Amino acid sequence: MFLSEFFITESPGTSSIIQAGPDGYSTEKDDQSILKLSDLRKTRLTLGQLNKLRQMNDIKSIEHDQKLKKLGAQYKPAAAEGGDAGGIGM
Repeated sequence: MFLSEFFITESPGTSSIIQAGPDGYSTEKDDQSILKLSDLRKTRLTLGQLNKLRQMNDIKSIEHDQKLKKLGAQYKPAAAEGGDAGGIGM
């Protein structure tokens, strides 16, 4: 179960609080993790499931790189203007 499932309120004629994510994100219909007592064999991944996992991993790495760029821009040292480095001026 995903946290976003608590906020999605889609019904006919109304809009949802959270919009559906772009391709590569998992959806509720993709969750097939409910096992029954009769399921004795280990489940095998299909090529479609492997492709979705690869896409999700690619998206995660791209988002991580974008986050690092934003943090780098936010915390980079300020450029010295006018030769004054600040302080008391000794």
